[in-house]
Amino acid sequence: MSDPVRVALLYTLFCVIAIAVNIGSQELALRLWPSIIWLSIIIGTGTGLIVKYILDKRFIFRFKPQNAGHDSQTFVLYTAMGLATTAIFWGFEYGFWWMFETTQMRYLGGIIGLVIGYFAKYHLDKAFVFKTPQTHPSA
Repeated sequence: MSDPVRVALLYTLFCVIAIAVNIGSQELALRLWPSIIWLSIIIGTGTGLIVKYILDKRFIFRFKPQNAGHDSQTFVLYTAMGLATTAIFWGFEYGFWWMFETTQMRYLGGIIGLVIGYFAKYHLDKAFVFKTPQTHPSA
């Protein structure tokens, strides 16, 4: 299997895992705090983010931080790249909730938003977060 195919398959699997963690965490939060939808979305976003970061850095980008501080800085940058993609996710989830007013459709909107956001996030992470240092030949 070629490396791009392997990466695409693993990235897809990790997206599915992170989506399941996100939606599962939301459902758990709603069972604990039934009337606070925004809190469940934040909890889902946070848990999905952490799981996805761990999987991406290790298996997609094969990133090895120099130390805990370097790992923390990378996580902050990874999170920053996710702000726009999180807005896509939240927009779809809230949009579906507003239009259909059912939990199932809200989750469907969330899943659609996550898929679109993860596609964009891969390209942002590759370009800005886990980029390999460029070596320049001596002139």
